[in-house]
Amino acid sequence: MDRCDGYPGQPPGADPAGTHALKTLSDPDRLLGEGLARLRARYDVPSTFPPEVLAEAERTQHRTPSAHGDWTDRTFLTLDPAASTDLDQAFCIEPAGGDLVLHYALADIGWFVPQGGAIEAEAWRRGVTLYLPDGKARLYPPALSEGAASLLPDAPRPAIVATVRCDHDGKVALEGIVRAVVHSRAKLGYERVDPAEVPHLADFAARMQRCEEARGAARIDPPEQELQRGPDGGYQLQLRPWSPAENANAALSLAANIAIAQALHAAGAGLFREMPAPDARALARLRATALGLGFDWQEDVSLAAFERTVDPRTPAGAAFQFAVRRITGGADYHPYRPGDRPWHAALGATYCHATAPMRRLADRYVLETMLALATGAARHEDEPALFARLAETMNAADAREGAVERAVLDLAEAALLAGREGEVFAAIVTERDERGARLQLAELPVLARVDTRGVGSGERVLVRLVAADPVRGETRFERVR
Repeated sequence: MDRCDGYPGQPPGADPAGTHALKTLSDPDRLLGEGLARLRARYDVPSTFPPEVLAEAERTQHRTPSAHGDWTDRTFLTLDPAASTDLDQAFCIEPAGGDLVLHYALADIGWFVPQGGAIEAEAWRRGVTLYLPDGKARLYPPALSEGAASLLPDAPRPAIVATVRCDHDGKVALEGIVRAVVHSRAKLGYERVDPAEVPHLADFAARMQRCEEARGAARIDPPEQELQRGPDGGYQLQLRPWSPAENANAALSLAANIAIAQALHAAGAGLFREMPAPDARALARLRATALGLGFDWQEDVSLAAFERTVDPRTPAGAAFQFAVRRITGGADYHPYRPGDRPWHAALGATYCHATAPMRRLADRYVLETMLALATGAARHEDEPALFARLAETMNAADAREGAVERAVLDLAEAALLAGREGEVFAAIVTERDERGARLQLAELPVLARVDTRGVGSGERVLVRLVAADPVRGETRFERVR
């Protein structure tokens, strides 16, 4: 699973409005069922695919990979959540002198999607896979995304393999990209894998970490949020930091995305992710929040350096990382522009999305363009127009995804607080705007708003819960003092 995109991580994509920064949310008892049904209707989240899309997928899933070389002798592995069946990536890491060479196999979804057909048109309408507690709205039909194109270990699969060389300091370069048939040898799950047990994986991740630190990258990865029933029968919104396996897997995607972005930019083509650095006002607000949370952030220490000292497993650490996500905003898609170097400030690098082709529309076209550049094959007849349209489509899809994620988390927070009306909570002011103060509850992973004046970022206040509606996803607080 590709989850790396700087301050806003992804799954999946940016959070342009910069608010809740949801990663995943589980709801096994369907406490949120009615609210989620309303949310799906509100945002027109599709529940299935049109018949013509499903019919086309049934036909194309059997297409023979006739343009692919045979790489089935290499030992590829996948690393994802244990329950995942839509596997975008498989990896094989080999030593080469003092370097490590990553062969990164990426699902060749385009092989099964006829140009101008029903599947392609529907994918352009969707833009991304949407993840909700009661199920996901896939970008492509399951016959492809969880079958013929998924890099499952049950049989060989067609892929686009990017070969990336990584030196001791974590600097990466794209050495080649080809279509190939690969056969994953094992489906590894985040929950049970120690990166040190996978050949060269921990070393590769450590190299990428060193390079991030050298670049001054300030990538923020807040914990995942999970709604679970507690021992008293009530619900708890728990925080779960990334596991070592997740971080190691993210390093593989980061390496491939940076290497491909560098090659695309050098060739004068492609679609890039751009994020500006936080301005002085945003940094001042973050420093005030850090002070209110009890952190000692020295003036001569950068955000990137300070962030590495914050433990996301603590309530204060998680609150700070969420504050960074909200205040610094999100990344946008931009097509190649002559004379302009695209830059992702959170990563300190030129960066693109290429490693989740079954989850994001743009990745397929980025990969196919890179493949055409590398092999001399025919490129899209109007490539600049394609990427301009893709940028517009993906930015809109990101905005919708962020809105859905925020609405889901609003539902979860309201469910967590339902029945506690009248209780008083300690909170920390994370920022002020024209609508009042935004708060982080001190003992719960809940964000709130209060219409109040005379408080500044980082200040501690007491607020009373007035109402919590887990169907509409609404909570209301008032300031006590």
